[in-house]
Amino acid sequence: QVQLVESGGGLVQAGGSLRLSCAASGRTFSSYAMGWFRQAPGKEREFVAAIRWSGSSTYYADSVKGRFTITRDNAKNTVYLQMNSLKAEDTAVYYCAADPSETNMMERWGPIAAWGQGTQVTVSS
Repeated sequence: QVQLVESGGGLVQAGGSLRLSCAASGRTFSSYAMGWFRQAPGKEREFVAAIRWSGSSTYYADSVKGRFTITRDNAKNTVYLQMNSLKAEDTAVYYCAADPSETNMMERWGPIAAWGQGTQVTVSS
């Protein structure tokens, strides 16, 4: 099993940038696909981005494509989400996730294997 802890959230003006980090514990980190989801008040949790266990492939929601970048460092057991050109509609709690399948993260065929506790991102307009 893997445990996840997010950091890096905060308050930023529209057009600004933030970088979220997700530190994982457990020696199986490099075997998991990693992803980021977000949940705004009154809305369902939605997929934002995912990265294959090897880092060789990345996937993005249309709403963030071209603005957000997901990367991972398997040596540090950490996944990152670089968020640029932030908009007010990006305001949400951002959750890190781990699962054997990046496809499951996008399609939600079954439960996600592990979640972080979430970090708040607020973008002021």
